[in-house]
Amino acid sequence: MSEPPRQPNRKRDRLYQLGKRMIESRHVLWGLGLASFLESIIVPIPLEAILIPLMQARRHQLFLLAGIALLGCLLGAATGYAVGYFVFEAIGQQLVEWVSTPEQFERVRQNMESGGFWFVLSVGVIPVPFQIAMLAAGATGYSFALFMVASAISRAIRYFGLALLVLIAGNRAQALFERHKLKTMVIITLVVALAWGLSMLANGSS
Repeated sequence: MSEPPRQPNRKRDRLYQLGKRMIESRHVLWGLGLASFLESIIVPIPLEAILIPLMQARRHQLFLLAGIALLGCLLGAATGYAVGYFVFEAIGQQLVEWVSTPEQFERVRQNMESGGFWFVLSVGVIPVPFQIAMLAAGATGYSFALFMVASAISRAIRYFGLALLVLIAGNRAQALFERHKLKTMVIITLVVALAWGLSMLANGSS
């Protein structure tokens, strides 16, 4: 018995079309940086839907595109941290309700206090909105430098990993990404969790 046809993902298709329009734009680098900035602070969109088509069309700029995406994300991370640090008491409740729930924010805040660096590192691959992690880092006064380093590592794995995928797989990159992204997330999460656990054991024995 044949499987029913998959329903089209209209949101994803619109993002693909946006990526195609950006390919020929003179402002593609600025546009990608802005998209990455907005994704990190406001719009929970899968940047891969834009980034992979761009990388496939501009293979001579693979790692430049990954770097621009990383820079836009880090600017967004710094902005989100600043909001959490300076104005969370004034408008924090409204921001939390906008991007998540108070319950999830409280769990993230507790993880930030207990895990800090390793938790931020894991946010790049686990299904927790990055906006919540940024607000929690700022609201708890977590080290800005460590927050930015952890954010840079996790997002560099994401964006430069895509660049390597396109470099190796070419036009098959999108299909391979969609097929294996869940497995990849699980593997990276387990690696981060293992490193986190080893770090806690080392700190406990010192």
